[in-house]
Amino acid sequence: MGGRVKLTVIGCSGSVPGPASPASCYLVQAPFEGRTYSLLLDLGSGAFGPLQGHLNPHDIDAVALSHLHADHCLDLTALYVARRYGPGGPSPSIPVHGPPGAAERMARAYDLPVDPGMSEEFDFLDWDRNHAVGIGPFMVSAVRVEHPVETYAVRVEHDGAVLVYSGDTGPCAALIRVARGANLLLAEASFVDSAENPSGLHLTGRQAGEHASAAAVGRLLLTHIPPWIDADEVLTEARAGYQGPIELVTAGASYLL
Repeated sequence: MGGRVKLTVIGCSGSVPGPASPASCYLVQAPFEGRTYSLLLDLGSGAFGPLQGHLNPHDIDAVALSHLHADHCLDLTALYVARRYGPGGPSPSIPVHGPPGAAERMARAYDLPVDPGMSEEFDFLDWDRNHAVGIGPFMVSAVRVEHPVETYAVRVEHDGAVLVYSGDTGPCAALIRVARGANLLLAEASFVDSAENPSGLHLTGRQAGEHASAAAVGRLLLTHIPPWIDADEVLTEARAGYQGPIELVTAGASYLL
């Protein structure tokens, strides 16, 4: 792996798990202190199962949640069980960065008292909109984007490599700002062009491409496409808005930055 950043797609189905993929979960790894550091971007519905095919749950170092909808955070309950009760456990607490209210949200999801909830397994930390935070070898910035609940796009930097994950968002200037000059933009593209699309919810393929073009990113990966949306149509629309390298992600795919 050398000094490079590796992105592995654990789950990429939009809004719900699909027949070929669980919901959103992305594993980002880089060398750190003589070993490989493992950061999860989101841990959505159904993702914990295939995640175990890539690494031991006790080897996860940190989690970053874009927002608290079930398809982006619910399998944190499974990680809680594995790290608390699984072989080799209980594991030391790891940081979970996310929107305010994450600790309470996850306690409710597993029917735990809010105090202590999962606070012995996870150190819940609210995103700081004004400053990047060090997470292992990474410098991570979170920027509020356009979605019905508090949601963040996440910029991950390491040794000159920059990965930006859009989270869920409608069209917004904030995504262009946080993605500016990134090597790779992992962008949701949940819709195809239609007058019936609700505003402030998700991007179309064309809009994802236009945001990537405006941010001058090096590569665009399309994700979070629901099972009922034609992914090839999303890709065709995105190519109309972005002329650089572009592809649809699939569960299990990996990329080096």
